Amino acid sequence: MGEGPLLDISRVGFGAWSVGGTGWSYTGTAARDEQSVAAMLHAFDLGVTWVDTAPVYGQGHSEELVGRALKKVRGRKPQVFTKCGRRWEAPNLPSRSDHRPESIREDVEASLRRLDVEALDLIQFHWPDNETGTPVEDAWGTLLGLVAEGKSRAAGVSNFDLELLQRCEEVGHVVSLQTPFSLIARDSAAGLLQWCAEHGTAVIVYSPMQIGLLTDSFTADRVQLLDPEDWRRGHPEFRPPRLERNLALRDALRPIADAHSTTVSSVAVAWTLSWPQVTGAIVGASTTDQVDGWIEGGSLRLSDGDLDAIAEAIETTGAGSGPRRP
Repeated sequence: MGEGPLLDISRVGFGAWSVGGTGWSYTGTAARDEQSVAAMLHAFDLGVTWVDTAPVYGQGHSEELVGRALKKVRGRKPQVFTKCGRRWEAPNLPSRSDHRPESIREDVEASLRRLDVEALDLIQFHWPDNETGTPVEDAWGTLLGLVAEGKSRAAGVSNFDLELLQRCEEVGHVVSLQTPFSLIARDSAAGLLQWCAEHGTAVIVYSPMQIGLLTDSFTADRVQLLDPEDWRRGHPEFRPPRLERNLALRDALRPIADAHSTTVSSVAVAWTLSWPQVTGAIVGASTTDQVDGWIEGGSLRLSDGDLDAIAEAIETTGAGSGPRRP
């Protein structure tokens, strides 16, 4: 069993991926930036106590916008979670993993500058490093060393499997795991969530609305309207035959949303939070209206009947993979 408390956070957190832009580098406008900052502030006003970002979101731009939003917060500041271990060579090139100790230290220092904070609340490896040959034990030891130096209050990992989690835990406690989890992407519930519960590791799930599919207004036609640089265009869940299955599952959530006088988006978020091992869910937004669309997901409690109906809809539609019910 690992040591240390689970993260003290609101059930939903603001995901700052979309405010960084849809492509590898940011191509937005000043007006869009103001809209993004307003969305963050609105979420904080509604009780969201943390924001999750990363250097590669807009190649630094997301962190800069989070820093701008933090300066406008009156009273207690939200907790700031960011990541490290991903590098980009040029503005329009994709990122790659680099967990060499010197790179990790450079990443963290750069994030502190962009966010304009003295210390992070949580620093996470963004993806495993299968490129530089750096042993995960050495990389994790470096991250724990940065925590000991006061650069971050805690350290976690993102997108790690059971083997990597265990190897890190043998060096020092893994405070949190960030993993994809939704009504469609359910595989994390087949072992990862349980490992974390056994080891006192908080679980932060991302894409609970399956990057926009499980929202009230998404349609098959909207795939063609996505930005040409939007990586979702080529995502298997956004292409036939999965797209049709996923939208059928989304439609099956409408009666449950109506019964609770809420949105489909909130039901999708609440389903991930129904799993007892899940600590919090990251939900993205680039406008205040989008925040309003999912904010109730953090407080909505689905009944056993709701969970049974959702499990039946998953089976009937054949959408996604993994366990169907908490």
